[in-house]
Amino acid sequence: MTPVRAGSLARRGSWIRVLANFRETVTLSFDSLRASKLRSGLTVLGVVIGVSVVMAMASIVQGIRDQIVQTIEIAGPTTFYVMKVFTQTPLNPDQLPKWVRIRPDLSRDEAERIAALPMIGYASIWAQVFQRVEYNGVRTQPQAIMGADDRFTEIQGGELASGRWFTHAELASGTAVVVLDVDVARRLFGAISPLDRLVRIGGRPARVVGVYQPAANIFQPPGQEIAAIVPYGMLDHQFTIDKTGALYIPVKPKPGVTVTDAQEAVTVALREIRRLRPADHNNFDMITQDQILDVFNKLTGVFFLVMIALSSVALLVGGIGVMAVMMISVTERTREIGVRKAVGATRADILLQFLFEAATLTGTGGVIGILVGLGVGRGVTTLMHVPAIPPLNLTLAAVFVSISLGIVFGMLPARRAARLDPIDALRYE
Repeated sequence: MTPVRAGSLARRGSWIRVLANFRETVTLSFDSLRASKLRSGLTVLGVVIGVSVVMAMASIVQGIRDQIVQTIEIAGPTTFYVMKVFTQTPLNPDQLPKWVRIRPDLSRDEAERIAALPMIGYASIWAQVFQRVEYNGVRTQPQAIMGADDRFTEIQGGELASGRWFTHAELASGTAVVVLDVDVARRLFGAISPLDRLVRIGGRPARVVGVYQPAANIFQPPGQEIAAIVPYGMLDHQFTIDKTGALYIPVKPKPGVTVTDAQEAVTVALREIRRLRPADHNNFDMITQDQILDVFNKLTGVFFLVMIALSSVALLVGGIGVMAVMMISVTERTREIGVRKAVGATRADILLQFLFEAATLTGTGGVIGILVGLGVGRGVTTLMHVPAIPPLNLTLAAVFVSISLGIVFGMLPARRAARLDPIDALRYE
């Protein structure tokens, strides 16, 4: 036999021995875990909780973010909003700070002036109140009633399912007409056509002229969907509008005009209307779609970090539990370790066996946690009517982290088992 062939056979034999040892290690590890099912189950519980919280929150946040991006695409990435004040700190309408109170309210004249600018394709004044819609004793919960115009779908998306939008005369006079949301119409009228029938909005009559099928919109959480759209003039005449937080002017530049240029034009126009001097600060705010997304990212980022911290505590507790259980397992199986070493098992074999057991515990907890978390996330996003895509990168990271957790926290018990003297281990009672 040539030396080359002999070396090849030797390498092949070593690989066979390695595979045989690994197979034996895996078999012994699973046998040990099956022998103590309750203890193993309780050990992985902390890992399951930690991973499931992270996965659920990731699914929900990702789903909501995708929905916001979709909503922005519906309105158009160049659409922006003029508001009396924009702040990330909630304001109490009954106790507004002075710098907010001294700002003038937005007006229809300002919206018309903005709409007439050469760079602007659309601008109008919109508002929102929360009222019940009622017909023949059947009524909804308080939901958003939008005061807008006949170009509502250009900003909010969706389409007219039946009927018509408002006429110019109805918009100008604030006639009591309404376009109902399709779900609200179905709830109030069932199979009956709602067109030309009178409903009551906040106790005030309005004639139904159309039915609106909305686009999915994350800015309308469950219970606060837009129930109806009425002419802005009607809303302004018949209801009390929170002009600080519920009144705004959506602005859409003409094709080819950048958001920056459009905002500059709007700023100049409003400063002229309000007779602001060059040294005066703007007494209005503008918010772009990117700012909306940035605000959402900041809010959910903080929330997500809190969830990560809480789940990390659960993972840490789970890891400590794995280490404690593995230490107990080493003590209980001291004679078994001695027997294995006596029949030829090396320190590396023993170390690998206990590391594999620890990694299996946390890996199993990670997989279960991923399934539970994705299930919870899917359920929540379904209730919110938000399509959610499982975060693949985070799923892979969760599996890696959970297995790594077992290896890290299982290292101490595994090293203790590997260093046992076989003679002392055989004598252990």
